[in-house]
Amino acid sequence: MQSIGMEYLESRLMFGMVPGLESTRALCAALGNPEKKFRSIHVVGTNGKGSTSYYLAGVLQAHGLKTGLYVSPHLVNLRERIRIDDIPIPAGDLDRLLLQVKAAADSVSAGRVAAGASPVEPTFFEVLTLVAFLYYAEQKIDVAVLEAGMGGRLDSTAVAGGEIAVVTSIGLEHTEVLGPTESAILREKMGVVGVARECACGKTFVLGGLSDVLLAEARGYAAALGCKCIVPEIRGDIVLPNLGRHYIENASLSLVAAAQFINVAHLAGTINGAINYDDSLALKTLATRSWAGRMQLLAGPDGRIRVILDGAHNSHAVRRLVETLREYYPGKKFHCLFGALKDKDVGEMLKLMAPHVARWHITRTPYPRFRELADLRNEMQALDLYVASEGELSREYLDKVLNDCGADKLNDSPLLITGSLYMIGASIELLKGDFAELAFFRGLEPTTNEHR
Repeated sequence: MQSIGMEYLESRLMFGMVPGLESTRALCAALGNPEKKFRSIHVVGTNGKGSTSYYLAGVLQAHGLKTGLYVSPHLVNLRERIRIDDIPIPAGDLDRLLLQVKAAADSVSAGRVAAGASPVEPTFFEVLTLVAFLYYAEQKIDVAVLEAGMGGRLDSTAVAGGEIAVVTSIGLEHTEVLGPTESAILREKMGVVGVARECACGKTFVLGGLSDVLLAEARGYAAALGCKCIVPEIRGDIVLPNLGRHYIENASLSLVAAAQFINVAHLAGTINGAINYDDSLALKTLATRSWAGRMQLLAGPDGRIRVILDGAHNSHAVRRLVETLREYYPGKKFHCLFGALKDKDVGEMLKLMAPHVARWHITRTPYPRFRELADLRNEMQALDLYVASEGELSREYLDKVLNDCGADKLNDSPLLITGSLYMIGASIELLKGDFAELAFFRGLEPTTNEHR
């Protein structure tokens, strides 16, 4: 039976995504401003936020700092989003803190209605952000790595007022909210540190993935705020479990952000103990950090890679996937288990992937936004792509596809599972008992599919 806290959280889905800080600030104040009881690093950008946050949190933790990590979306269970030292928030604490946020919202709303104003209605993401703040404050962490949900200036994570902001990349997204140009979106994301000089002065931006034009704009914007800018070199000595140059780029950002935080904190005496940044320790840590579901390799007992999980769910992400396959598996073709949501440009995704696929297997999950098998089959037939098998995603169907892949004597490539993060999450749930790389998810039961 679903808990009252989770019922409250799911009731927030109807409010969608509402940019703005008014509700979050009001509720933080009612909850005793938990966001001010720990130090924060923000991670913003169009792509790469999750992996950068994950790598950064791991490096900080390796240096002895009690480290919070707040990321979205989740793949299997909501508890993944709120972690301390890589351990998800316990279910009991999640439910308790959800009810604490609900009580604060009810109290603030009652006061506003009595004064003739509208009640406060926090969104799904705002509620989870508040739960993270409360949990991190209770647990007395040293630092939280906070991945923004959308934008930066008006994202609920911004109220934490972190001293470092990592900008991973800039592209056109959510233009109706963030602005019609990359320049406007850049300013929105950099606004996570505050748009007034008195709030932002002395903070640091770590900038990656920007064109020369945007980089010049970012430097000018930072200078106007009294902020420092660091533009890291892409390092050649980073080894990661996740395949792809873009992950090396994100890890390079994480190393600089970690060094900046640790060294400044050490000089200022604001963290316990004599901690100095250790680059060799950081590199050793990154070599073990596999960001789940993103060019993630799953090996069998013999060490042979059996499955590649990649949540590429749009044309941009598929291009990165294809680039990586070309680099790491030149000339190879894969059995591909593919599924996608109804609102995705499946035709373009399939065209990009087709040269790298030997046999297509199509699937769907029960999630209502998933594309029906008949629709997917029609898309593939229009591109003259042959469907080798199809079926609802289940352990039985997944085993059938894995057996088909393993029995193909002409092709010794791993099974590639891609097309949707929702499908990756469902696949992880089915496979987590079989592969050591998915051990993190054992003990996590599936929760709401909504990835807001």
